[in-house]
Amino acid sequence: MDFALTEEQTAIFDMAYAFGQDHIAPFARQWEADGTIPKELWPKIGELGFGGLYVSEEAGGSGLTRLDATLVFEALSMACPSVAAFLSIHNMCAKMLDSFGSDDLKSRIMPSILSLETVLSYCLTEPGSGSDAAALKTRAERTNEGFTLNGTKAFISGGGYSDAYVCMVRTGEDGPRGISTVYVEDGTPGLSFGGLEQKMGWKSQPTAQVQFDDCKIPSGNLVGAEGDGFKYAMMGLDGGRLNIASCSLGAAQNGLDMTLQYMSERKAFGQSIDQFQALQFRLADMEIELQAARTFLRQAAWKLDQGAPDATKFCAMAKKFVTETGSKVVDQCLQLHGGYGYLADYGIEKLVRDLRVHQILEGTNEIMRVIVARQMLSNR
Repeated sequence: MDFALTEEQTAIFDMAYAFGQDHIAPFARQWEADGTIPKELWPKIGELGFGGLYVSEEAGGSGLTRLDATLVFEALSMACPSVAAFLSIHNMCAKMLDSFGSDDLKSRIMPSILSLETVLSYCLTEPGSGSDAAALKTRAERTNEGFTLNGTKAFISGGGYSDAYVCMVRTGEDGPRGISTVYVEDGTPGLSFGGLEQKMGWKSQPTAQVQFDDCKIPSGNLVGAEGDGFKYAMMGLDGGRLNIASCSLGAAQNGLDMTLQYMSERKAFGQSIDQFQALQFRLADMEIELQAARTFLRQAAWKLDQGAPDATKFCAMAKKFVTETGSKVVDQCLQLHGGYGYLADYGIEKLVRDLRVHQILEGTNEIMRVIVARQMLSNR
């Protein structure tokens, strides 16, 4: 087995890393304080081809593999995991639209999506349905012109900020087979938003409820076949889980790098604290855990690219393992910074706050265990 990145993959990582260090990292704390990401950032990212990372080249996207994409998110999250994760959500939506949208819909919307002139949000979760996503209640009733939407989506990254929303709605009976996917553009009458949520982390991402009150959309905004929306939503989640794991990995690696630098400069008892063997053991443990997480993540991405029958299981395992490892590592980094780690100036406490939610979204880590156990039992 060859674990080395190709020259092209190394170039992809380096390009994303350089962009993040130049255009995101210097401003990440200010954007967190402001509670928003400047809209002018996205077209700059779009110029790199990151608005459609795994949209086919024939459709104008970059046509990258899932493994390639994890490198982008790992590199960008070294600048800010909140910004990197928001880009992951956009890309998950873009892939769904490219894969299942009609030719007419794609010709109308995809150019601005790929350039990131149009930023997308993913709307699945509702106030009463999180892990049990198939229990969603938001309804889309057919009309002569299209659909009328009524209901509420919760915890939506980009709620009130994004330019369009890829929404899972109920068009039929209860359960997953009654769910469809629709595209709702900002400014559509009947579309409104709740107040901004006050969150522990990801503070630069505006998060709000998305509300539909007799919100009317044309029939052409139906994505794919009616009744197949839940299938589309779940197909997008394997890659989304890899991406969010990549964001944990990159942010934790950045935290470890900052900790190594801090420990080489901080003096105690006549020497720099990186010379104390007890602390060296902690550094070694973090390095071992991050390297194991990186290998596991890339194996899962490779399986998804290959269409392996156990790809979903490996994506779930990697998401669970890498996000928990990332949180564990940044918590240790804060501890090794001592009191300074608790101060915003050093950047470590932001990583602790930002990474905690990665164990919840894209399917909670408890649900990841359910997925793994079910596949284990089905293969007995």
